[in-house]
Amino acid sequence: MFKVTFAFEDGSVVETYANEGDNLLEIAREANVAIDAPCSGNGACGKCRVQLKCGELNTKKTLHISDEEFQNGWRLACMSKITADVEVLVPDIASAYKSRMKVADLSSKEELAIFENAKREVELAGIELKNSLDIVEVKMEPPTLDDTMPDVERLTRALRKFMNLKRVRIPYAVLRKLPDVLRESNFTVKCVLRTTPDDMFVYDVFDSREEVVIGGLAVDIGTTTVSAVLINMETGEILAKSSAGNGQIRFGADVINRIIEAEKPGGRERLQDAVIKETINPMIHEMCRSAHFPEKQIYRMCVASNTTMNHLFAGINADPLRMEPYIPAFFKTNSLFASDIGIDINQDAHIIIAPNIGSYVGGDITAGTLVSMIWNRPEFSLFIDLGTNGELVFGNSDFMMSCACSAGPAFEGGDISCGMRATDGAIEACTIDKETMEPSYKIVGEPGTKPVGLCGSGIIDVISELFSAGIINPKGKFIREGRRIRHDKYGMGSYVIAFEEEAGSSKDVEITEVDIDNFIRAKGAIFSAIRTMLSSLDFDVSMIDDVYVAGGIGSGINMRNAVRIGMLPDIPLKKFHYIGNSSLSGAYLMLLSTPAEKKTYELAANMTYMELSTVPTYMDEFVGACFIPHTDSSLFPSAE
Repeated sequence: MFKVTFAFEDGSVVETYANEGDNLLEIAREANVAIDAPCSGNGACGKCRVQLKCGELNTKKTLHISDEEFQNGWRLACMSKITADVEVLVPDIASAYKSRMKVADLSSKEELAIFENAKREVELAGIELKNSLDIVEVKMEPPTLDDTMPDVERLTRALRKFMNLKRVRIPYAVLRKLPDVLRESNFTVKCVLRTTPDDMFVYDVFDSREEVVIGGLAVDIGTTTVSAVLINMETGEILAKSSAGNGQIRFGADVINRIIEAEKPGGRERLQDAVIKETINPMIHEMCRSAHFPEKQIYRMCVASNTTMNHLFAGINADPLRMEPYIPAFFKTNSLFASDIGIDINQDAHIIIAPNIGSYVGGDITAGTLVSMIWNRPEFSLFIDLGTNGELVFGNSDFMMSCACSAGPAFEGGDISCGMRATDGAIEACTIDKETMEPSYKIVGEPGTKPVGLCGSGIIDVISELFSAGIINPKGKFIREGRRIRHDKYGMGSYVIAFEEEAGSSKDVEITEVDIDNFIRAKGAIFSAIRTMLSSLDFDVSMIDDVYVAGGIGSGINMRNAVRIGMLPDIPLKKFHYIGNSSLSGAYLMLLSTPAEKKTYELAANMTYMELSTVPTYMDEFVGACFIPHTDSSLFPSAE
């Protein structure tokens, strides 16, 4: 056995032991050390960089590490095997996805307005904001020698009189505290109830003098990030918010890699623990602490996520999702409770899961569709959720069609040599002077933060600006020369956005022709999916009245640049609308409103799902879209 030490820039260390020949990235995962690995450790992305400080590693050389960097100790963890005691430095950027993910600030007026607008829109559509949870105060006569009725029967009879229901269910958690609460309150109590036409379920019981708030939890489980809000179920008020990187990221940036990991011995448990124990539960504790709210008073939870995330969250085998005929274990389920999967809220809390409608179109899209309101308008609208996968819904109040395309991890910075997620040091916006070819950019983080790489919105801007300035041609090849343009020994061109002395990393921040090609494929997947879906209906992009863009990347996208590179259809910019994290706001509505929950089930049931892989023309559309902006320039008349 050899000692393996992971050192961090803040001075902390994690020590573990390994056998000779063990893979360093796998050891990090087992030791719960966060090292970004979007490709799940196959050496393709080059993101799992660590620096050898002392000891030895048997490392396979790759193009992601230059000769100079190799001499300075830089290694890819996924390509390194243990041969002796070793200490490696895990740089901040390798673990930033877990602790410094940039997401929408829900405390801002703009983001709070999104939730308020969502409530207003569904109410205008005739959907009532009410749910089955309630607080009732019950007064009972104390027992005497002449009245020896047991506590539970005394409460049950009082509730039956109050609500006129025959069936009252009191779970063990309430039964256990009932004797003490009744006597401390002199048999006048407040009960937290769920009432249906058939029965009543008692979640909790309190002294009548206590102030009691019914808590609810809405969670968006994205492939990359997890966001949540804690709310007052009676008023809809947001009490607290939280967000974090999905702990599953270290097992791969895409759902396929995670499904493969889940099929390894103990893999399903590791993936479930990563999203629940490492991500959601700490977020719950953080929110409850900031709001001074007891976790056990959260009595309902709603989750919106893609189909794979739903399965991995619930600990259900997701392997059939990746193999033809792509069959999930469920589209809709009402059988999950907090105690089933270890969520740190009231153990009897029901977990609502936004329904899936296909193997790659899940509850995040059905929840988002509810918020987009395209189902309530006669105009033809397009709803797009941009992320690791691109999911689309097109339709109006008469019909809706959905599909999903595998855009790959490029929008999250994967498959891009200097790509990164939207953490500190990421360039999120950029312009390039057409004459001097000098860049100006905006960086995620505090003022003075140095650039480290490009996140999705920054990549869109850079490629659009390079094309607009005539620095690259429609194939993404460099056609101008200058101090920021260079070619390696193989002739591959690149553009330097920030030289090493300007950057916050050990190398230049640059984008290469290979990076551009990878991104062209990603944007091509989005546009070709839009075209294929519209063509199946004998529609074209000119018939789109409005486009609603959602997702974390959506907030930072320059829509004009996205159109210019051929990712979004060339229609008037005023038709594009950003609706924020629609998955989270949809989960919020489903949590708060039982009619909204039922409406989401109805939308899912009535939505047509198109499996793009079975459409013969999709590949032709995709090939045509792998060009800036497109091989058919008439589709983008406004492109400069």
